[in-house]
Amino acid sequence: QVQLVESGGGLVQAGGSLRLSCAASGSIRSINYMGWYRQLPGKQREFVARVTTVGGANYADSVKGRFTISRDNAENTVYLQMNSLKPEDTAVYYCTALSGMMYWGQGTQVTVSS
Repeated sequence: QVQLVESGGGLVQAGGSLRLSCAASGSIRSINYMGWYRQLPGKQREFVARVTTVGGANYADSVKGRFTISRDNAENTVYLQMNSLKPEDTAVYYCTALSGMMYWGQGTQVTVSS
């Protein structure tokens, strides 16, 4: 079992920045990768970014060049630095971890005003 707790969401103006954090606990040694998904209003959940144990990262095309995912293995925490935010980034952001199965956090709201 893996537990994930997100923090760092909020309201920001377009062009601004936010950093999301996700702390993992439980069976953390078995985690293959951690990442972020988001769910826009009225849409299905979509992939944002992920990072492997050794630091390899992948991003959705919509956030490349603006978002950076990083992982602190010592703190069992993954971060999502979001810069140049756009109103279309408004969504609930979910932390994920793959450890045999996909685990999800409770989600944190990010709202970008125009």
